[in-house]
Amino acid sequence: MTNRTLTIGVLSGDPDLPYSYGVDGRFGPEDMEAVRQAVAAVDGLDGYRAVQLSDHASLLDGLRREPPDLALNFCDTGYRNLLTNERNVPALLELLEIPYTGADPGCMSLCGDKALVRLLAASHGIPVPSETVVDLRADPLVLPELYPAMIKPNEGCGSLGVTPDSVVHDAAAADACLRQLAADSPATHPRALIQDFLTGPEYTLGLVGNPGAGFTVLPVLEIDYSRLDPELPPILSYGSKADPDSPYWQALQFRRAELDTATEAAMVEQATWLFERLGFRDYARVDFRAGADGVPRLLDANFNPTWSHDGKMAIMAGWAGYGYGDLLGMILAAARQRYGL
Repeated sequence: MTNRTLTIGVLSGDPDLPYSYGVDGRFGPEDMEAVRQAVAAVDGLDGYRAVQLSDHASLLDGLRREPPDLALNFCDTGYRNLLTNERNVPALLELLEIPYTGADPGCMSLCGDKALVRLLAASHGIPVPSETVVDLRADPLVLPELYPAMIKPNEGCGSLGVTPDSVVHDAAAADACLRQLAADSPATHPRALIQDFLTGPEYTLGLVGNPGAGFTVLPVLEIDYSRLDPELPPILSYGSKADPDSPYWQALQFRRAELDTATEAAMVEQATWLFERLGFRDYARVDFRAGADGVPRLLDANFNPTWSHDGKMAIMAGWAGYGYGDLLGMILAAARQRYGL
């Protein structure tokens, strides 16, 4: 008796539709190449046949007509490339009873509120930055008490709204930054965060697996800001993730972190606890940055983190000896075990 080949639907954004996150309002060549590489990597794994699902106009009918055995949900653009529809993609898959990788709608909703995640982490004793939540509809706006400060949207992903002007050194700059966020924010995202601007090393830790079944902990990555113009604040801005012409995109590099055993063990414990409490599934990435005291503090907890062949998860997996196809195979295996496939 031979094992049946499973059909994997690689679900992504639609390159033919507008995409507000893109620098030009559309998919860039890097986005298209990422999807191509993911499909090819899955197709190269034993026991799998990859089917690309990127045409959102025909997506619903196609999923009903020929449902895959398992959907690799890489549609971080949201249905019809609307970021507010990101949680609707797993909701749709659940309605159609199609197993899928990654976070469910409840996890996405919870993690969409960064202040709420911080409160949960702090309740467990996880170090976090000092933080104030600002209602962008208020007049006057609440300003930082200490400078420098970091100001960013409370909702959103991919560093949307994070620019060099997000690091402020006085009240005038803070007021201008908050008013710009208020002008850019839809009614559904009316809050911003004011945080201590942490000046220490910035780390990210990747996990693959699930509670109860165990995790593969990938080597910790450190953001290397050494080539960045010293006039620019060392942060992961929107430009660092989406704009090839940005000085951040061009200068930032990643290196394997060198951490003492106790610090790394604490980060792993904190990340695995957050994975379970936030309802992550199959894989996740947790970001930390140290303060002046050297203690890493939670920056963000990311469901369905960047999955591309050249993203942080793939880089960390490479340091552990896993190729890109191996990483996707581990994610698929975690989902299969969870569903009993």
